[in-house]
Amino acid sequence: MSFAHAANLAPDQVVQKIADDLANSIGAHREELKADRDKLIREIDAILLPHFDIEYASLLVLGRNAREATPQQRSRFAKAFYNSIAHRYAEGLLNYTRGNVRVLPFKGELNAKRTIVRTQVILDDGKSVAVDYAFRQAASGEWKAYDVIIEGISYITNYRNQVAAEIQATSLDSLIVRLETQGEKALESLDKRTSGP
Repeated sequence: MSFAHAANLAPDQVVQKIADDLANSIGAHREELKADRDKLIREIDAILLPHFDIEYASLLVLGRNAREATPQQRSRFAKAFYNSIAHRYAEGLLNYTRGNVRVLPFKGELNAKRTIVRTQVILDDGKSVAVDYAFRQAASGEWKAYDVIIEGISYITNYRNQVAAEIQATSLDSLIVRLETQGEKALESLDKRTSGP
């Protein structure tokens, strides 16, 4: 699909395209990708990155800490944070099968700053989970996702609190280095630190 055509896609069409691309790519090569994690990550990147605004999402995750961060720190954090998230959820995407995501009919008007696309993900046991995507319109006119809301819980809000606590305990540079070197393990330790007793 050309960039010009992608720019014309409405947010719900972007979500459907991602779902179809995951089914075509991962669904068709599941066994091969199970054995080659690096290739799995490359496939996920090729499908998600063109439609995801990692710079904007990372600014929201940094919250007020973004104001004190240098452009280089913000850029490094955005890349390291996205890579950590992609690695963390890669295994879950391996289980992706065609038809287990239903994009719900879009209601209301498009808002260039925040438009929500609602979906239902059908799990292996038949239960459904509400997974919503927040989109904004880029300067190019293209719609890009920046937040994923699972059963009402925003990953940006969730990680903003964890990142703020980590920066307060150490520093932004320290967090960036941990994300760059430990990736998903750094995210797991963030989760444990803030959700533990």
